[in-house]
Amino acid sequence: MVTGDGAYIKKINRSLILKTIIEHGMISRAELAKITGLNKATISIQVAALLEEDLIYETQQEHNAVGRRPIMLSIKRDVGYVLGIDLDYKEIQYTLSDLLGYPVHHEKIFLDSENYEEIVLLLVEQIQKYHKNCSHSRYGLISTVIGIHGTVNKEENIFFIPRYKWHSKSLKSDIKEKINFDLNIHIDNNANLSSYAEKVYHYHKSDNLLNIILSSGIGAGIMVDGHIHKGYHGYAGEMGHMIISPDGALCKCGNYGCWELYAAEPRLYEQIAKRLDKPVITQNEFYNLVNEKNPIVYEEMEIFIKYLSIGLNNIINLYNPETIVLNSEVLQTYPNVIEKIKGNLVSSVSQYGEIVLSTLGKDACIMGACAIAIQNFFEVPELIFSDSEKHIPYTNHKIEILNN
Repeated sequence: MVTGDGAYIKKINRSLILKTIIEHGMISRAELAKITGLNKATISIQVAALLEEDLIYETQQEHNAVGRRPIMLSIKRDVGYVLGIDLDYKEIQYTLSDLLGYPVHHEKIFLDSENYEEIVLLLVEQIQKYHKNCSHSRYGLISTVIGIHGTVNKEENIFFIPRYKWHSKSLKSDIKEKINFDLNIHIDNNANLSSYAEKVYHYHKSDNLLNIILSSGIGAGIMVDGHIHKGYHGYAGEMGHMIISPDGALCKCGNYGCWELYAAEPRLYEQIAKRLDKPVITQNEFYNLVNEKNPIVYEEMEIFIKYLSIGLNNIINLYNPETIVLNSEVLQTYPNVIEKIKGNLVSSVSQYGEIVLSTLGKDACIMGACAIAIQNFFEVPELIFSDSEKHIPYTNHKIEILNN
């Protein structure tokens, strides 16, 4: 039996009300009471407090029926902002979003340095700029969440970023030491943030979701019972180093036959280039070859799908997921790819709900970063953004506050 004092119960009621308003976008007090199960008196007290805090606002709807027009409650989305950062190799993406997850500014900065100290200074400079430009709002810049393409432990310290070759970096502490204001900063693995974005923006009812990112390697974000599964130290999800061929090629991790040596995008491009007698194959060249139905490309894609399916079969047997989201630009270009993958999953014991291609793509990490920051600010048990198509693409959204 869960017990608590009045303040604890009040906090639970508040989070439930905020969660419901966010999910519905616009809702009346009567509907709030019906959905949450809270009585009208509790709703009135909580709503009054949220109005006082400037977190919600009221509007009176027009309607043709006889009687009083309903007063609707909505989140006041512009009273604060969150900053999502995707720290990738050779580039950093920044997205500033309002409190309903709508992007209000996006920019990408290309890096000509791999030096840790230089990149920290750049991050500090950008965070300070966004903090200043948000100072007009009541709550200002509330939080920053940074997605890392590497391993991050539970203390939010970087263990290793392979492409930068950064070991044991305290990025969060190093940034906090250099900014001249108090700010909530969180660090997480990009696959974890991407899986969270898939749930928040699309697969709301899927509590057991696996997000597989196929890019320079293979990483996985794992949602179990609605929560990100991080493992003992925080390093869960390094699926790319699952061994699928014990006598296979040597991986940089020290083992032989790791999954990402057979089902990551660089391996596919390498094999195609070799067979076409070219030094390299670019992404655009690959797309053109797929559209031209080049037989070599199609043969290599079938091999790629075969090895991808082997790894997926192992994961399915391990986690029994409800939803598997594949985030891959390569797979997006290939016809009937989901059906082909399913055709390789023939085991009678492998059970899953659905396999889908991500529509968030490279935006998934930064969208997840913004969503995590918003959930933490409102202290809600679950976040659902049902109007997902209006949240992307980020590059089409700008706001005037950055010009002030």
